[in-house]
Amino acid sequence: MEDSISSFLEHLIVEKGFSRNTWEAYRNDLEQFEQFLEERLNGQAAGGAPWLAVDLNLLNQYIADLRDRKGYRDTTTARKVAAIKSFFSFLLLNGYISEDPTESLGSPRIGRTLPKCLSEDDVTRLLDVAAKAGTPESNRDATILELLYATGLRVSELVSLNVSDIDFQEAYIRCWGKGSKERLVYLYPKAVVELRQYLGSARRSLLGSHKGENALFVNHRGERLTRQWVWSILKTYSKKANIDEGITPHTLRHSFATHLLQNGASLRHVQELLGHSSISTTQVYTHLTNHHLRQEYEKSHPRA
Repeated sequence: MEDSISSFLEHLIVEKGFSRNTWEAYRNDLEQFEQFLEERLNGQAAGGAPWLAVDLNLLNQYIADLRDRKGYRDTTTARKVAAIKSFFSFLLLNGYISEDPTESLGSPRIGRTLPKCLSEDDVTRLLDVAAKAGTPESNRDATILELLYATGLRVSELVSLNVSDIDFQEAYIRCWGKGSKERLVYLYPKAVVELRQYLGSARRSLLGSHKGENALFVNHRGERLTRQWVWSILKTYSKKANIDEGITPHTLRHSFATHLLQNGASLRHVQELLGHSSISTTQVYTHLTNHHLRQEYEKSHPRA
């Protein structure tokens, strides 16, 4: 089964263009399923190919194992089931199996979870607190937070940026999102100013002897910043700003999208700015603007 999993994972990268993080999740999910099969089949798979022995009953046993013995939440279980379904679809398409045992397999029903979002006042307070300190590290941190809110970038996209990706004249950044899809994200004037100042002073100081480093954001050793570092930065400044929601870099992405919609941007334009392949993914933000719409209705309707 290992050869088949390897072929499938290569297919995800080469043909589907999946990101490394998604690829890793699929690999972990399939290796976990493979281990389950080895335990249940005890080496009795037909012709040494365990997937040939997989049927709906065995799949349901696996789902029960994930929920009852391992205690996974429905969201995690649903993701693992989706990985298995994709794998067996690949096996069927490439002639490894003649029937897909996952065709009638159910998946845990999960409700749509609304993303956390900061108010405009909270965002202002967060950015103001970050901008107050005067060290190269704090200047970098303030620029990162300003950029996350200005662009709606994912944290993985942010840390992958190089200096050459910035176009100051047109005020945009070229980035690569999920599936290595290229898109442009735009900068408002204050973000441009912050970025220029960071490049002209703080980054040079942080680089030290690493003058050839291409990464836009670097640590105190002059090396590319990691996602974990950005999480730590946000945690530090949200605490200083007395924002207790347990926010993450993705919270600023959610806030970016919600505030654009609340201030009149179209759903289609927000979809493009976020890099969503489907508008249905972007539609979750319309639920967050319902309260705002009610306020506008009550303020604007003559009989409200």
